[in-house]
Amino acid sequence: MNTATTGLAAGMALGFAGYFGGFWAFLLVLVLGAAGLIVGLVVQGDLELPARRQR
Repeated sequence: MNTATTGLAAGMALGFAGYFGGFWAFLLVLVLGAAGLIVGLVVQGDLELPARRQR
């Protein structure tokens, strides 16, 4: 799945959460999506958190 498809899926999920669940559901999906992105990048090896803390 490329970046555009991932962005489309994330946008649709946020849209559905905002429409059906309201503002707080939108924020919850946004925060959990960001956390999932960070965990995914760490597992994939594209983001190294200890290296960022040393600066």
